[in-house]
Amino acid sequence: MASPEDVIEPMAQSATAQNLSRRRFTHDIRNLSPDEIDGLMSSSDGRPFLVVHHLPEIKEEGVPYLIPGVPITCRVDNTEKYTTRSKVHVGTLYTVRLTHGSFHWAVKRKYKHFQELHRDLYKHKMMIHLLPLGRFAKERQQLRAMSEEMPSLHGTERTRRTSSKMKYLEEYLNDLLENVFCRNDHSMLEFLSVGALSFVTDLGPKGLEGPIFKRSGGHRIQGLNCIGHHQFCFRWSRRWLVVKDSFLMYMNRDNGSINFVLLFDPEFKVKVGRAYTDTKYGVCIENFTRSLIIKCSSYRQAHWWSHEINRLAETCDFLKVQRFDGFAPPRENTPTKWYVNGSGYFADLADALEQAREEIFITDWWLSPEVFLKRPATDNYWRLDEILKRKAEQGVKVCVLLYKEVELALGINSEHSKRTLMNMHPNIKVMRHPDHVSSVVFLWAHHEKMVAIDQTIAFVGGIDLAFGRWDDSQYRLTDLGLTKTDNGVTEEEPKGDTVDNGVADGPKPSEPDNQAEQELDDLTGNTKLWLGKDYSNFIRKDWVQLDRPFEDNIDRTQVPRMPWRDLSAAIHGSAARDVARHFIQRWNFTKIFKNKYKDDFYPYLLPKSHCTADSLPFIVPGSTKAKVQVLRSADRWSTGTCENSILNAYIHTIENSEHYIYIENQFFISCADGKTVHNGIGDAIVKRILRAHREQKKYRVFVVVPLLPGFEGDISAGGGNAIQAILHFTYRTMCRGEHSILSRLSEVEDKWTEYITLCGLRTHSQLSQSLVTELIYVHSKTLIADDRCYIIGSANINDRSMLGSRDSEMAVFVEDEERVPSIMGGEEYQAGPLTLALRKECFSVLVGTSSDPSINVDDPISDDFFFLAWNAAAKLNATIYDKVFKCLPYNSVHNMRELKEYSSKERLCDTDPEQAIEELKAVRGLLVHFPLKFLCEENLLPPLNTKEGMAPVGLWT
Repeated sequence: MASPEDVIEPMAQSATAQNLSRRRFTHDIRNLSPDEIDGLMSSSDGRPFLVVHHLPEIKEEGVPYLIPGVPITCRVDNTEKYTTRSKVHVGTLYTVRLTHGSFHWAVKRKYKHFQELHRDLYKHKMMIHLLPLGRFAKERQQLRAMSEEMPSLHGTERTRRTSSKMKYLEEYLNDLLENVFCRNDHSMLEFLSVGALSFVTDLGPKGLEGPIFKRSGGHRIQGLNCIGHHQFCFRWSRRWLVVKDSFLMYMNRDNGSINFVLLFDPEFKVKVGRAYTDTKYGVCIENFTRSLIIKCSSYRQAHWWSHEINRLAETCDFLKVQRFDGFAPPRENTPTKWYVNGSGYFADLADALEQAREEIFITDWWLSPEVFLKRPATDNYWRLDEILKRKAEQGVKVCVLLYKEVELALGINSEHSKRTLMNMHPNIKVMRHPDHVSSVVFLWAHHEKMVAIDQTIAFVGGIDLAFGRWDDSQYRLTDLGLTKTDNGVTEEEPKGDTVDNGVADGPKPSEPDNQAEQELDDLTGNTKLWLGKDYSNFIRKDWVQLDRPFEDNIDRTQVPRMPWRDLSAAIHGSAARDVARHFIQRWNFTKIFKNKYKDDFYPYLLPKSHCTADSLPFIVPGSTKAKVQVLRSADRWSTGTCENSILNAYIHTIENSEHYIYIENQFFISCADGKTVHNGIGDAIVKRILRAHREQKKYRVFVVVPLLPGFEGDISAGGGNAIQAILHFTYRTMCRGEHSILSRLSEVEDKWTEYITLCGLRTHSQLSQSLVTELIYVHSKTLIADDRCYIIGSANINDRSMLGSRDSEMAVFVEDEERVPSIMGGEEYQAGPLTLALRKECFSVLVGTSSDPSINVDDPISDDFFFLAWNAAAKLNATIYDKVFKCLPYNSVHNMRELKEYSSKERLCDTDPEQAIEELKAVRGLLVHFPLKFLCEENLLPPLNTKEGMAPVGLWT
């Protein structure tokens, strides 16, 4: 085997963008080591899944398709009569039923096929005897174990009687299959319909295989077919077709490469005949993205293939439209775990990546290769790019799908991410999509965030593997380093005078921050949690120069970071396979669509069968079983199919909730008017509140959103057009205009505060001896209902995420299957343990139970909790922050004139820091009421003469 140095070119020392302009690797490392070949040969239960990624090497090395040491037996029965072409002679068709280990399948053969097999084996045997070449040495050795004469197909009386002939053919075939030479011969394998993927355990049953001719074209995606549709535009190619229980594919038998994969979906159909195929003995196989035409050798074979494909597919979950019009059904008894904030999520993800043995799939809106998954980092071991490189060197295939941004509009630099990862090892493949011009997609994005490991564990939610996302429940505003005290408590460093509210003195502005200058070649002794660009406040300054990741983007001695709140989930088993299937669908779709990805360096991916999904070699610690359904927003441009199951699940959950819903989301843009906004989540909230009011039943709606949109801008000067545009549609949803929630609750009058509360999050600290405050950026995309179910994903509450025809998204709908005693509205209640724990974790941090143990979060809809623990605290906190910091946005600022006056007022934190500290001691938790009257006298839509004003309204909604 070639050493790595022989196949991997030396890498340039500099990591600048200029040196990343050319792809370092253009070919896979094709050699299989002797140990790897032994691993493929030794398993008696079936082939390992890694076979899928080494088909050309298996072909070159001559690895037998049948499992060594495992007998293969046949039984010939079920004869059928057919009329030959002469329409005079009636022939016999035999059904040959085969067993090889745990695999069972059947083939149909005529007597002439047995004759052809006999002839081919005899010719091969003679050639080996007559040509004493070295490459035939292995076959000659196998022939010595075979009798001099091959079993004969002629000359016995029994052959004249059909039943006896059937028995004799069975004995003949079994005799041949006992000999290693005969059973591994190419003609025998084709007679048995056996290929390289026949006995891969994770691909499920053996399925249907055989040689076919396939016709080019048939893609249902604009731009992928020949302009003409005449017969002269078609090209026929000989391929080996493989049909499994949830997909079919064809491959080149000569070199072992996979040429196309067609996934079963609700549009899947099999049609036979010239009327559908314009071809004699043709079969048309359709799904949402392609109409594949194959040509069989006879009318009977065409119908046999059609029947067998339908039989294999009939149990496939993906043929039916599932609940919420989704692609995947609910999966019961699925081990799952939720995460609030990125610290636990990143740590568990890092451990799961270490367990990868076959494949790692990642898709993100933004990916930072240099992000650390465990912190504080004292070396590079847990850095994302180092983890992926380590796994790639172990033979794991790493496939990454990134959103290709419009560079003039976004600075996430996906080109840097792609080149950095792909220059590490040829087993790391990165695709970007879409090509904006060719696909005519300029406004929409791939927004989902997902990692799937060996198609067995998946992580889904709102957290990109990117800078600024790691955080914990402390939501620190500063990061000048941490130090361990004698009692084990972690504190900010340098250590200064600390007051009761946890605010500490920082270094004086004149003191140099030596750690900021340290080289990342040596992280020994590092105590910072956010290194370089990871320390961020993107409303103050958006990310720039991402190809220099370890240079600070802002001055951490002067500017507080913006904390990041987000939720994600880990899932296992069949639900994880559903997530992986979605990734595979997107990956294969992108490979087909973009010419630069059509070479063999970017492989087609195959979904594992759900029949082996319960075999879990690794489970994320702390997982609990529940019912899990994978949801998505997908469209023809993004995935090749159409779906908006996330929106349907949101509306269904709101409409059917009995006691409360808790929404935590980066955006809150809803209330359909049929013109500018189309998703009906806000409408469902209104209807549910009105129903509760008319029935005189207690019902609560909690909404937590960021106080400001995540765009760079100075809010004291109005914030800029992008911030104002999002604020306009947020206020349109909440309280302004005839379509808003509060306007449509006029029937409730002033009692709307008994049903719905709208909040943001804020915290404070001390930096460089100055008091500072900052909003906590809520990036979550979560809905919790009735302590029994929740949705966690990447979809914001806006049209972009929810409609399906815009951004691509992914989410999981989790329903507790068990019940634990709890309390709801002062009465005993049976809650779901997983959802109850998630809701309590969220509420405890937001209302500050750690600083006031008397707060009880057990009953989320009780008057004591809703009015006192939640709303009273949110009101008081907003008042204190206004008094101390004059922070924006604020309720009493109604227009730009008042904004200017308010921003110029003296702040208590500057004039009397000691008094300010005393005032801040009364802050409890993180909640502040969302300022519903902020800039209420201004038109926040962007002026038409600006670039934001000229953009389509759909960009903001």
